[in-house]
Amino acid sequence: MKVKIYVVFYSMYGHVYRLAEGVAEGAREVPDAEVTLFQVPELVPDDVLERTGAKAARSAFAHVPVIQPAQLAEADALIFGTPTT
Repeated sequence: MKVKIYVVFYSMYGHVYRLAEGVAEGAREVPDAEVTLFQVPELVPDDVLERTGAKAARSAFAHVPVIQPAQLAEADALIFGTPTT
């Protein structure tokens, strides 16, 4: 039986994205684990992202789908990654 694991992260400059990739890579080593990486919606306005250089940095993980709240219930396990201040 497959175990569905969702790794969900927020990353402005890509640091937490790289951590989430590492977590997902490790989780994929678990037998019968089906691991999917998701990001959360960006709430920072585009002009701020542009001004801070974050918009260009975010292009590195633009391919990662944005999770919808209803999808959270589909997972057997959730791993969240967030930055600190």
